[in-house]
Amino acid sequence: MKRITFIMTALLFVHFGFNACAQNAKPSPAQTATGKIGSTAVTVNYGSPSVKGRKIWGELVPYGKVWRAGANDATTVDFDSDVKIEGQSLPKGKYAFFAIPDENEWTLIFNKNPKQWGAYSYKQEEDVLRVKVKPSKSASFTEALLYEVSANGVNLKWENLQVAFSVK
Repeated sequence: MKRITFIMTALLFVHFGFNACAQNAKPSPAQTATGKIGSTAVTVNYGSPSVKGRKIWGELVPYGKVWRAGANDATTVDFDSDVKIEGQSLPKGKYAFFAIPDENEWTLIFNKNPKQWGAYSYKQEEDVLRVKVKPSKSASFTEALLYEVSANGVNLKWENLQVAFSVK
Protein backbone atom coordinates (compact mmCIF):
# COMPACT_ATOMS: atom_id res chain seq x y z
CA MET A 1 0.00 0.00 0.00
CA LYS A 2 2.85 2.39 0.85
CA ARG A 3 4.38 1.68 -2.53
CA ILE A 4 1.16 2.57 -4.40
CA THR A 5 0.79 5.76 -2.35
CA PHE A 6 4.38 6.70 -3.12
CA ILE A 7 3.94 6.06 -6.87
CA MET A 8 0.68 8.04 -6.99
CA THR A 9 2.27 10.95 -5.10
CA ALA A 10 5.27 10.93 -7.45
CA LEU A 11 2.98 10.92 -10.50
CA LEU A 12 1.04 13.90 -9.11
CA PHE A 13 4.26 15.87 -8.59
CA VAL A 14 5.39 15.10 -12.15
CA HIS A 15 1.97 16.07 -13.56
CA PHE A 16 1.79 19.38 -11.70
CA GLY A 17 5.45 20.14 -12.43
CA PHE A 18 4.91 19.79 -16.19
CA ASN A 19 1.77 21.95 -16.02
CA ALA A 20 3.63 24.69 -14.11
CA CYS A 21 6.44 24.68 -16.69
CA ALA A 22 3.97 24.80 -19.58
CA GLN A 23 2.20 27.81 -18.08
CA ASN A 24 5.50 29.70 -17.79
CA ALA A 25 6.53 29.06 -21.42
CA LYS A 26 6.50 32.26 -23.46
CA PRO A 27 4.09 32.19 -26.39
CA SER A 28 6.52 34.43 -28.33
CA PRO A 29 9.99 33.19 -27.41
CA ALA A 30 13.06 35.39 -27.76
CA GLN A 31 15.09 34.66 -30.89
CA THR A 32 18.33 35.96 -32.36
CA ALA A 33 19.42 36.11 -35.99
CA THR A 34 23.09 36.83 -36.69
CA GLY A 35 25.33 37.02 -39.69
CA LYS A 36 27.93 38.97 -41.60
CA ILE A 37 27.17 41.35 -44.42
CA GLY A 38 30.54 42.09 -45.95
CA SER A 39 32.71 42.74 -42.89
CA THR A 40 29.78 43.99 -40.76
CA ALA A 41 28.38 41.77 -38.02
CA VAL A 42 24.59 42.06 -37.81
CA THR A 43 22.45 40.88 -34.88
CA VAL A 44 18.66 40.96 -34.75
CA ASN A 45 16.96 40.23 -31.40
CA TYR A 46 13.19 39.73 -31.48
CA GLY A 47 10.21 38.01 -29.91
CA SER A 48 8.86 35.39 -32.33
CA PRO A 49 5.06 35.14 -32.25
CA SER A 50 3.23 32.39 -34.12
CA VAL A 51 0.35 32.67 -36.55
CA LYS A 52 -1.85 30.17 -34.63
CA GLY A 53 -4.55 30.32 -37.31
CA ARG A 54 -4.92 34.10 -37.11
CA LYS A 55 -4.94 36.59 -39.99
CA ILE A 56 -1.75 38.57 -39.42
CA TRP A 57 -1.42 41.40 -41.95
CA GLY A 58 -4.11 44.05 -41.72
CA GLU A 59 -5.69 42.47 -38.62
CA LEU A 60 -3.38 41.27 -35.83
CA VAL A 61 -0.77 43.67 -37.22
CA PRO A 62 -2.82 46.62 -38.51
CA TYR A 63 -1.86 48.51 -41.62
CA GLY A 64 -0.69 52.11 -41.24
CA LYS A 65 0.40 51.86 -37.58
CA VAL A 66 3.83 51.53 -35.97
CA TRP A 67 4.53 47.88 -35.14
CA ARG A 68 7.39 46.60 -32.96
CA ALA A 69 8.33 44.12 -35.70
CA GLY A 70 8.09 41.20 -33.28
CA ALA A 71 6.65 40.55 -29.84
CA ASN A 72 7.39 41.61 -26.27
CA ASP A 73 10.36 44.04 -26.18
CA ALA A 74 10.98 46.12 -29.28
CA THR A 75 12.97 44.25 -31.91
CA THR A 76 16.59 45.43 -32.02
CA VAL A 77 19.12 45.47 -34.85
CA ASP A 78 22.82 45.91 -34.10
CA PHE A 79 25.48 46.79 -36.69
CA ASP A 80 29.15 46.75 -35.64
CA SER A 81 30.14 49.22 -38.39
CA ASP A 82 28.55 52.01 -40.41
CA VAL A 83 26.15 50.68 -43.07
CA LYS A 84 23.87 51.77 -45.87
CA ILE A 85 20.27 50.60 -45.54
CA GLU A 86 18.48 50.71 -48.89
CA GLY A 87 21.21 53.15 -49.98
CA GLN A 88 20.86 55.48 -46.97
CA SER A 89 23.60 55.89 -44.34
CA LEU A 90 23.16 54.52 -40.81
CA PRO A 91 25.95 54.80 -38.20
CA LYS A 92 27.09 51.66 -36.40
CA GLY A 93 25.10 50.91 -33.26
CA LYS A 94 22.09 49.18 -31.76
CA TYR A 95 18.65 50.37 -32.80
CA ALA A 96 15.04 49.59 -31.99
CA PHE A 97 13.53 48.33 -35.23
CA PHE A 98 9.94 49.22 -36.04
CA ALA A 99 7.80 48.97 -39.15
CA ILE A 100 4.69 50.60 -40.51
CA PRO A 101 3.23 47.87 -42.70
CA ASP A 102 0.87 48.48 -45.58
CA GLU A 103 -0.35 46.23 -48.35
CA ASN A 104 2.01 47.57 -51.01
CA GLU A 105 4.78 49.40 -49.14
CA TRP A 106 6.35 49.27 -45.70
CA THR A 107 8.20 51.97 -43.81
CA LEU A 108 11.11 50.50 -41.84
CA ILE A 109 12.29 52.53 -38.86
CA PHE A 110 15.63 52.49 -37.03
CA ASN A 111 15.11 54.27 -33.69
CA LYS A 112 17.91 55.36 -31.33
CA ASN A 113 16.16 53.97 -28.20
CA PRO A 114 16.70 50.18 -28.27
CA LYS A 115 15.40 49.56 -24.72
CA GLN A 116 11.64 49.78 -25.19
CA TRP A 117 8.73 47.51 -24.40
CA GLY A 118 6.93 47.07 -27.69
CA ALA A 119 6.08 50.33 -29.42
CA TYR A 120 4.28 51.86 -26.45
CA SER A 121 6.95 54.48 -25.74
CA TYR A 122 7.99 54.89 -29.39
CA LYS A 123 8.80 58.50 -30.32
CA GLN A 124 9.20 59.48 -33.96
CA GLU A 125 11.65 62.24 -33.02
CA GLU A 126 14.08 59.50 -31.90
CA ASP A 127 14.15 57.94 -35.39
CA VAL A 128 17.60 57.84 -36.94
CA LEU A 129 16.50 56.44 -40.29
CA ARG A 130 13.32 55.56 -42.17
CA VAL A 131 13.31 53.65 -45.47
CA LYS A 132 10.56 52.35 -47.76
CA VAL A 133 10.51 48.76 -49.04
CA LYS A 134 8.06 46.54 -50.88
CA PRO A 135 6.67 43.40 -49.21
CA SER A 136 6.37 40.23 -51.29
CA LYS A 137 4.64 36.88 -51.06
CA SER A 138 6.95 34.32 -49.50
CA ALA A 139 7.76 31.02 -51.18
CA SER A 140 6.27 29.09 -48.25
CA PHE A 141 4.19 29.60 -45.12
CA THR A 142 6.15 30.63 -42.01
CA GLU A 143 4.32 29.86 -38.74
CA ALA A 144 6.66 31.69 -36.33
CA LEU A 145 8.07 35.13 -37.16
CA LEU A 146 11.57 34.68 -38.55
CA TYR A 147 14.43 37.07 -39.29
CA GLU A 148 17.31 35.97 -41.50
CA VAL A 149 20.61 37.76 -42.10
CA SER A 150 21.98 37.03 -45.58
CA ALA A 151 24.95 38.31 -47.57
CA ASN A 152 22.80 41.14 -48.98
CA GLY A 153 20.61 42.21 -46.07
CA VAL A 154 17.94 41.22 -43.59
CA ASN A 155 14.71 39.40 -44.35
CA LEU A 156 11.59 39.21 -42.16
CA LYS A 157 9.22 36.29 -42.87
CA TRP A 158 5.87 35.60 -41.29
CA GLU A 159 2.70 33.95 -42.48
CA ASN A 160 2.77 34.24 -46.31
CA LEU A 161 4.77 37.46 -46.47
CA GLN A 162 8.40 38.51 -46.53
CA VAL A 163 9.99 41.92 -46.23
CA ALA A 164 13.66 42.42 -47.05
CA PHE A 165 15.97 45.38 -46.72
CA SER A 166 19.42 45.70 -48.23
CA VAL A 167 22.49 46.34 -46.09
CA LYS A 168 25.86 47.37 -47.56
